[in-house]
Amino acid sequence: MECSDEHTSTTTSSTITRKRPRLVLFPCPYLQGHINPMLQLATLLHSKGFSITIIHTRFNSPNPSDYPHFHFAPISSSPDSDIDQFHLQHSTSDIIAFISALNVKFLNPFRDCLTRLLSDGDTTIACVITDALMHFTQDVANNLHIPRIVLRTSSPTSFVVFAAYPLLLQKGYLPVQDSELEKPVPELSPLKVKDLPTIKTKDPELLYELVIQMIEKTKSSSGLIFNSFESLEHLALDTIRRDFTGVSIFPIGPFHKWSPASSSSILGEDRSCIFWLDEQAPKSVIYVSFGSLADMEETELVETAWGLVNSGRPFLWVVRPGLVRSGSTVEHLLPDEFQEMMRSTGNRGCLVKWAPQEQVLAHPAVGGFWTHNGWNSTLEGVSEGVPMLCRPCFTDQLVNARYASDVWKVGFQFDERRRPLERGDVEKAVKRLMKDADDDHEAMMARVRDLKHKAANCLKKGGSSYESIEKLIDLIMSFQIDHSS
Repeated sequence: MECSDEHTSTTTSSTITRKRPRLVLFPCPYLQGHINPMLQLATLLHSKGFSITIIHTRFNSPNPSDYPHFHFAPISSSPDSDIDQFHLQHSTSDIIAFISALNVKFLNPFRDCLTRLLSDGDTTIACVITDALMHFTQDVANNLHIPRIVLRTSSPTSFVVFAAYPLLLQKGYLPVQDSELEKPVPELSPLKVKDLPTIKTKDPELLYELVIQMIEKTKSSSGLIFNSFESLEHLALDTIRRDFTGVSIFPIGPFHKWSPASSSSILGEDRSCIFWLDEQAPKSVIYVSFGSLADMEETELVETAWGLVNSGRPFLWVVRPGLVRSGSTVEHLLPDEFQEMMRSTGNRGCLVKWAPQEQVLAHPAVGGFWTHNGWNSTLEGVSEGVPMLCRPCFTDQLVNARYASDVWKVGFQFDERRRPLERGDVEKAVKRLMKDADDDHEAMMARVRDLKHKAANCLKKGGSSYESIEKLIDLIMSFQIDHSS
């Protein structure tokens, strides 16, 4: 249960550090999609003059050498570090059970670590900022009399849906029934039952309890930060402001545009793909990435490969370890004919285990994005003006895909996303996304360009996210004043 200051700033004098209010941040250690935004937020807040301490688990931990200006305080759920490794190895079998266990097993280590940091005396801690899924941190903050601000790493729109879970259960939309998939949910239009954010778990009650605790503890917090911007999700943000009275709401995204030169990936990025992209024609490449968790059957991998080839478009495909459910390596599954094609026509396709996605999506050669619609990926696609081919898997991805296709209309979904992928469907979908301009395609591209413009403008002085970050700073500094009075 140790909490040791593993790394301290080497870029700032100790005198200046003592004068800064310190912020303590704690990401959900489960996913890249939760760790990245917290580190991006930390970088943004450090640029505004705050000193940063990151409490983190031993597994999925950030690399302190990538952040020489932060302090890092590792914690474990047990003196035996093998326990953490056990949890990590079994996390993908039941995500909900794993996250629920995190909220139990890390309560005492987090409390003890925060207590030590509060007694340090070197700097005043203004508040803690923790992932919404780590709902136990609210009780810890209350007991230690320190304000907590919540970071929700998914979209405001999906957060509204999660907040409606009691209503959805009451009206029988949940649990989702296969016979009701196409049924509209008028309370959350334009969603259908199949778009509701659920995930397979051995105990559905654990999912409902996790969501309800997340919402209730957020309502007890001092503030709620979103990686989004006002003009993209103003209706959802208005709903949250109405229903979360007393909680200040801060949409300050897109996070990655505040510090585009930095990388917060905990996975090794293969940057050779950027050189490959440099050789491609403008807007010619479809970028394919299903995130850090989504997986597929072996047959789907092969069908995807041939569908990409048959589309006739250059493709950059992320085939990370673990993409195939069987655990087999991609190299052993792809047909010899496909691999021979890759060797003989080097400009036709590029496969990497992980890509520097922000840089890829900003590259002029990329003209389309086949995505699982995790929120980070969706927002990065919107911000860079790249139309999307949507095939979500679970939870908030389902909501994001529906909004991308039916509300923002910057892409479209596979006709039947629950059916296994077939090469003909893949070929057809890629050709549709990447086709030469017609009236419908040009209208979609106009909407894509408009959202890219709005994403850029919201960060400028006077823009909504710029103003929101200033209000967030004011709130944090008011905590600082209260502690020192």
